[in-house]
Amino acid sequence: MQRLLVALRWLLALTLGFLGSQFLLANSSVLEAWPWLAQLRGLQSIITLAFLTIVFGIIFYYFLGMLWKYGYVLVKSLAEGINSRPPAQVVGGTVGFLLSLILALFISNLYSFIDSRFISVLLAVPTYVILGYLGIYIGGKMMSESSGISDTISRMTIPTRGKGPVPKVLDTSAIIDGRIVEVAATGFLEGELFVPEFVLKELRHIADSSVDLTRAKGRRGLDYIQTLQELPNMQVTITSKDYKDIDEVDLKLLKLAQELKGAVITGDYNLNKVAILQKIPVLNVNDLSNAVKPNAIPGEVFDVEILRKGKEADQGVGFLDDGTMIVVDKAKERIGEELRVEVTSVLQTPAGRMIFAKIKE
Repeated sequence: MQRLLVALRWLLALTLGFLGSQFLLANSSVLEAWPWLAQLRGLQSIITLAFLTIVFGIIFYYFLGMLWKYGYVLVKSLAEGINSRPPAQVVGGTVGFLLSLILALFISNLYSFIDSRFISVLLAVPTYVILGYLGIYIGGKMMSESSGISDTISRMTIPTRGKGPVPKVLDTSAIIDGRIVEVAATGFLEGELFVPEFVLKELRHIADSSVDLTRAKGRRGLDYIQTLQELPNMQVTITSKDYKDIDEVDLKLLKLAQELKGAVITGDYNLNKVAILQKIPVLNVNDLSNAVKPNAIPGEVFDVEILRKGKEADQGVGFLDDGTMIVVDKAKERIGEELRVEVTSVLQTPAGRMIFAKIKE
């Protein structure tokens, strides 16, 4: 494939070199300006044409390489910049740019009264550049600040979702946590999952950490994404949508969820709060985990092993199989023993559910 690209590049370069040679040898004004070219023309025409074609072909070959290298970067940067802007801002900037070009054309016509052609061109170029930039900036700003027009354009450019499953944007914390993979595997999770590239970038940064535990979490998160993609009942989309004007990853996630008219899956307490304030649906992995734990009612009896001391005097602490903490009264001296306990009360906290119990004699 690489050889084919090089061959095509040489072919294009030699073709341009041939056309350029033909133009030079046929243009009398060029021959008058460059007498040495007129002398070359006096040689055998085929030799002269071949020589100039090769010379110009080599020049065009390296020029095409530079054009591809830097032009690709420029086009990619422009595409990413446009992609990261709200649709209303893009439309407004385009309209403003076209209107500014028309205005620049009228102003440039005034420069034709200047006797020097060089000066008129010299003034026209910055006129087009400055007015073009101002048109993009002012048009985009005016359109984005007009809420009615902005909402209309957003509805036109973003696909309307029906009453089916809403799209869900995965947060970094939810991916590293890993429980969402198990939920998805059971089939309880419906709808398309979106993983933004800026989240992947954050995961790669975590995976490259010098701290062993942090590095392991990052690599595990990348593995979980691959596992989600392999699940037959899940549709996982890696989106390149980004917002260059927003620095924080959490705010980018919320912005993407707004545009998709979807929800955010997270285990981050702060992100959960911010999303609620912005009226964005949130699926908190911790809330789901607490919801599926079996309820305990006062008077219920079961066996639990006391593993450590509690915070209060005479309390011992144990755990159920699902990780629920049980605080047992007067079990401080019974560490390591399996006791039959009776539930006295249940406390639901943001961190999870706690069960208080007493020893059942």
